[in-house]
Order: sequence, then C-alpha cells, then structure tokens
Amino acid sequence: MEKKNTPTEKLVKQYIRYLKLERNYTVNTIEAYQHDLEWLLRYCKENSLKVLEIKLEDLENFATTFHEHGMSPKSQARILSGVRSFYRYLLLDGFIEQDPTELLESPQLGKHLPEVLSTEEVDILEASIDLSKPEGQRNKAIIEVLFSCGLRVSELINMKLSQLYLEEEFVRVMGKGNKERLVPISKRAIKELQLWFLDRVHLNIKPGEEDYVFLNRRGHHLTRVMILIMIKRQAEEAGIKKTISPHTLRHSFATALLKGGASLRAIQDMLGHEDISTTEIYTHIDTTTLRQEILEHHPRNIKKF
Repeated sequence: MEKKNTPTEKLVKQYIRYLKLERNYTVNTIEAYQHDLEWLLRYCKENSLKVLEIKLEDLENFATTFHEHGMSPKSQARILSGVRSFYRYLLLDGFIEQDPTELLESPQLGKHLPEVLSTEEVDILEASIDLSKPEGQRNKAIIEVLFSCGLRVSELINMKLSQLYLEEEFVRVMGKGNKERLVPISKRAIKELQLWFLDRVHLNIKPGEEDYVFLNRRGHHLTRVMILIMIKRQAEEAGIKKTISPHTLRHSFATALLKGGASLRAIQDMLGHEDISTTEIYTHIDTTTLRQEILEHHPRNIKKF
C-alpha cells in the first residue's frame, strides 16, 4: 500500500510510537500531543478532509474555529504546535512531500516575565521555616535546591542520591523527555542538603524509596502537590504577598543569573529548555553575549569579602 493511502488511525499510531521511541517523550507529554491532534482529526472528519492532503488554507480555517470554543491564545498556540509536530513527523517519514504547517502562524502571545522572588525574599522564605519541626530542614533544603539549581518540581521530587556529586558541586538531572543534563549546585545548597541528610538517616524508609533525596516522614518520596502546598504555606508564614509556586523559584534562578551577567544560552542549558525562545521570556538582550561560568553569577556563589 502506498504511503499516501495509509489510514489515519495507522498514521496516528505510528506517530505516537515515534514520540515514545524516537523522541523519548514521557507518557504525560505524549497524551498532551495526542489530545492536540484530536482537535485536527475532528475538524478533518467534520469537513471531509484527508489528513495527508490538507493544505495551509485548510489549517488556517481550522485555527479560526478555536474562537468558537472560547479558547485562549495560549491554548490555541499549544494545539497548533502539536499539529506542527505531527506534520513534521509525516514529512520526515515520507508520508507527505511538503509540510502544510510551514507558514502556519500562531496567535501572538504577550511576553511577560513570570512572578519572581529576589534573593532577599528567598532568604526571608527560608528564615521563616521552623527548624524544630521534623520536616523543617528538609523544606529549607528543598527551597534552596530549587532556587540554586533552577529545577522543575518534577525533577526535584525524582532526584536520587546517586545523581548527586556534591564534592564536584553538580547534580545530574533527568529532565523532560528523559533528557539528562548536569547542573552546578551552590555550596549553600550543599550545606542545606547535608543538614537534611542528618535528619533523613532517622527515617524508616520504605523499600524502593532508598535512593530518593527528599522523603516524607513515612519514608515515601514526595509528590508535586506536597511541594506546592509546602511552598505556598511557607510564603504565607514569611509574609510574602506574591502568588508563588515551586516554579517561581525556577524563574527566580533564571532571573538572578541574568542579572548577574550570565548569557541566555547558558541559562537555557541550565534550565534544560529545548528551544532558546522559551528562555527568551527573561530578556531581550543580545544572545551573542559571551557565556560565563554559572557559578560566578548566581548570588549563592558570589564571594563576599
């Protein structure tokens, strides 16, 4: 059977397999791409269009239907991004000769800097923690590691002891799509981790949980929700009025590096962004600035004399 006659169901199955095996995406990411693609498949079915014969004009008409659903520009852009990914795969695998999404425009998204905390505010947040509580030092270490390393919360909760190289001052992080990167860790964060480890040894750790860095009092590794609740509560106790989350500390990390003089490319590497355009929300500075060592710019590593 010629590729141009391949049934849509088979195309989708092969695309999902491509995302899983070749792109190495997580289950959640694959489900998101599949959900985005379903919008297009429904539109094609309702308008008697064939997926392999669709043209730019058809896709532009498809995009105009988003308004009927009251969809935000961000949601529209995400769906169109998923559609582009699908057609890039079809082109790559020889199902089509030209990508119809090549000139497809996405809605303009206003670029704005997310909520961030200053270094002083992070200090206030940590100082508000009651270290007499069993989870006190753990929570302080969590906040410091998030701020000093710029990790995603999913990366933090899945961090393993075997990924820490504290003598060398870096950690091995498994990011989105199971992509690994090395991130420098400050002496301040190392100190807070080592203090947490003094408490950690007294836990009754459950089988299979031994390698996780951060655990709850029952010996299980933490969840995203636990981290979110902890940080929001701590912000209230610290008197911080900003609406913050674990991701706020990641944004604060990037902003602190930028203010310290680090290049956009260096920040991209540390954050694990696949596309530098994602990193550009932090600045409009010249991206050709010479890269400098991350540890020279982050406020936790600047030596005070």
